[in-house]
Amino acid sequence: MGIGKRAVIGFCMIVLAGVVGAGVVAAEELGAKRPAPRPETLAAPFIDGAEAAGVKEAPALAAPQVQPAIAKPRVPPRDPTRGSVTNLPLPRFVSLKGNEGNARRGPGLTHRIDWVFTRSGMPLRITAEYEHWRRIEDADGAGGWVHYALLSGVRSALVTADVADFRDAPRDDAEVSFQAERNVVGWIQECVPDWCRLSVDGEKGWVRTSALWGVDPGEVIE
Repeated sequence: MGIGKRAVIGFCMIVLAGVVGAGVVAAEELGAKRPAPRPETLAAPFIDGAEAAGVKEAPALAAPQVQPAIAKPRVPPRDPTRGSVTNLPLPRFVSLKGNEGNARRGPGLTHRIDWVFTRSGMPLRITAEYEHWRRIEDADGAGGWVHYALLSGVRSALVTADVADFRDAPRDDAEVSFQAERNVVGWIQECVPDWCRLSVDGEKGWVRTSALWGVDPGEVIE
């Protein structure tokens, strides 16, 4: 029995030595096959996952360019001597087209009527415009807003002198053809500086503009 145990022990030691020896040889072989250092001629070392995947780095976004402000065209101020609707001179003279015209407190039918003009052809002066409405006044300064359809561009004049002499020519030494009293209305035929030729009840003659209302001083009408 003693000899058998020693034989078994001896056999086990031989086997163990063989195993250890084989492990040492395997370790040496692995050591001999380690990878060599990476050559410098290869690509740059790994940086991050994107580069390893072959994805190029996106270029940095440029700052948005600020568009220069576009200067708005300068609107010239409105000429107060011109109507905002018609661009015709202000003030200017017109005449009443029909036999009646309501002058209202404001430019609209909802405004109260302050005056009613009932004399066809009477001269009126426009002092303002708003859409289809015109602010007018008569020789006494009375008036208001009337619809433009009630007015006519045909010119008339009102005699303001007690008695006005109408002559055959625009001269003080010309013969007097007829006379007209205050508040008589005549239709203007033509005007030269300081004189106008009017038609009054079928008669025509020249009268000084200083005796009339409805014509600007020095105005020329052909």
